[in-house]
Amino acid sequence: MNVRDLIPVRISLQRAPRATEARAQTAPPSGFAVRSVPMLQTIRQMPGGLRLFLVYALLILAGIGLSLRFVVDQAVEAAVSFQGVVVMVLLAYTIFTTTLVLQRKEAARGLALGLTSLTVPLVPLFLLSQLLIQAIFVAAFSLLLFRGLLRPEVRAFLNEP
Repeated sequence: MNVRDLIPVRISLQRAPRATEARAQTAPPSGFAVRSVPMLQTIRQMPGGLRLFLVYALLILAGIGLSLRFVVDQAVEAAVSFQGVVVMVLLAYTIFTTTLVLQRKEAARGLALGLTSLTVPLVPLFLLSQLLIQAIFVAAFSLLLFRGLLRPEVRAFLNEP
């Protein structure tokens, strides 16, 4: 008896490629840490106004992350606080809007404009606090966001129902 007789023979049948095999064909080299090539291509195809909005959304998420310690400390004293509710609503709204933008949904444009409108009250607040440079920076950033989101390219890009 030969050792080769003990090894099972693999019968090759033609089959449709599996999803993992299809992904493996388009996957970047193994040196890459991020393996979401389609998402990176989507971000590269985005108009500049949407990319700027994504930076703004990430800044909001970073600010929420930094303030979360204060919100949690307040939750120890009172189960529900006004500031905690506002932070959680802003967190949910930002994540939902960012997700819709990345999925190219039509509804993302209106939600992105709503989230961008939160920059408008900051300008008078900074001016009343005598922080002129910060007020100018926020006003310029706000104008760039609104101008970018109101462009026709953004409406054409966000075309999924």
